Parts: sequence; C-alpha cells; structure tokens
Amino acid sequence: MAASALPVRAMTPALESAELPADAIEVGRIADAWGIKGWFRIIPHSAQPEALFSSKRWYLLPAERGPKAFDGTVLLRIREAREHAASVVASSADIPDRSAAEALKGARVFVPRSSFPSTGDDEYYWIDLIGLDVVNREGVVLGTVRDLLSTGPQTVLVLHHEQDGKPAERMIPFVSAYVDAVDVPGRRITVDWQPDY
Repeated sequence: MAASALPVRAMTPALESAELPADAIEVGRIADAWGIKGWFRIIPHSAQPEALFSSKRWYLLPAERGPKAFDGTVLLRIREAREHAASVVASSADIPDRSAAEALKGARVFVPRSSFPSTGDDEYYWIDLIGLDVVNREGVVLGTVRDLLSTGPQTVLVLHHEQDGKPAERMIPFVSAYVDAVDVPGRRITVDWQPDY
C-alpha cells in the first residue's frame, strides 16, 4: 500500500476560530498534557486563579515560540477546571485525547475580564492595579504600578519611577498600614509613604 493511502490523524482537532474579546486578560499558559484523556495543565499567572474557574470559555493564542498547533485566536470550551499542586488542570470537549492536549503546549490562555468573579470590599485583582499612579498623602507622585509581588504574608506593589533622569524601582507593601485608598476608576492609589523610604 502506498504511504499516501494510509489514514492520517490530525494532531489537533479543528478548534473554532474566534475573536479575542476587547476585555480579554491573559491569565495563564498551557504547560503540557495531563493524563491520557485529553486533560491539560495550565500555569496560572496569579496565585489565586479564580478567573480560570469562573469562565467556561477560554480564548487561546498560539505559543510565542516553537511549533504552533493553530493560528490566530481559538475558542476552547472548558468542561472542568480545578487546582492541582501549584497549577490548574482542565478538560475540554474540544480536546479528546493526550495528543491533542500536547499540541496546545505553550498556548496563552485569555478570559474576558467581565467573567472574573466579583471582589469583596478592599479586594482587588492584580490586573486592575497595574498601571495605577501611586501618590502619597502630600500629593507627591511616587510612581506607577508596574508589577506586584507575593511575598507570602503580604503583597508588594512594584513601582516604576524616574530618579535623576534614570528609570528606577520602588516597592511599597500593599497593606492597610500604608495604603490609604485605591481608586481603580480614577487610576490612583494613595499611600502613607515618603519618596526617601
């Protein structure tokens, strides 16, 4: 029998092309296959991956490097997602087996911000704090939130600012002892902190 007559099985089932929602936030990356039944492991970008659990529709963009199982944005309908060790494992009706799950390795996972669970009083998603200006009680601009660090017992704001005309970094604990107010719509955090701390 000629090789061209042998049945060929596609590595990845046809995933539905989709448009990335305007409010889409990148929440993780597919690390690899998990088990033999099409489950896959996700490395979340947050220590609290609630956004992965609250949305049953994930949008994937291909891996930035290496082989790509698809082009553009695709929709992945999530059947189940749960925490497992320091990661999240999930299954989808669109991914029938281990081979299909392996083909997604490196894909970036996005969910709409509108599908995130509501936060309680004085609770914020990190993504909502990044980019906010930080000022002290005297109105001195201390910088812009570039990142957040989890140090175990507390979270630390990592600010970008200029010092003597050069880029610099400043860290402020994100705790009530130092943070007076967070105004997400106004894009501002007010703190009890001095520039020379």
